[in-house]
Amino acid sequence: MKGKYKEIIFCFIIISLIIVLNIFTENYTKNSIAYMNDNLDNLKQAMIEYQKNEDETKKEEDSKKVEKKIEEIYDKWDKKYQILAYYIEHDELEKVKTELVSLKSNIEIDEYSQGIPNIDRCIFILQHIKEKSALQIKNMF
Repeated sequence: MKGKYKEIIFCFIIISLIIVLNIFTENYTKNSIAYMNDNLDNLKQAMIEYQKNEDETKKEEDSKKVEKKIEEIYDKWDKKYQILAYYIEHDELEKVKTELVSLKSNIEIDEYSQGIPNIDRCIFILQHIKEKSALQIKNMF
């Protein structure tokens, strides 16, 4: 009889641990994606401002601002990638990295109009990752 209780308690502990870890990873994923989306939206706005601006001095300031932002976003993604890679498919994370590399390249050559679609695709992929990693019945089957 004591052996059965030990098994039940052990199973309860394992299930509780799985639920707690899932909550932790889901929250980390949501926060990471929200952070990236906010920064990508800010970058997109800065790129649009750059394109609208006709003052060369202001344009150069905006260009430096955009270059600084993409570096920050790229570096932050590298850090978040290291943790997310433990529990999210690498293919999904690599898609985000690919879009960020393309975006960074477009910014370096001042092709902002081609970089904006990269931001939109990156945000879409991030949303897909968020939905896919959420604990929902439809994701289990």
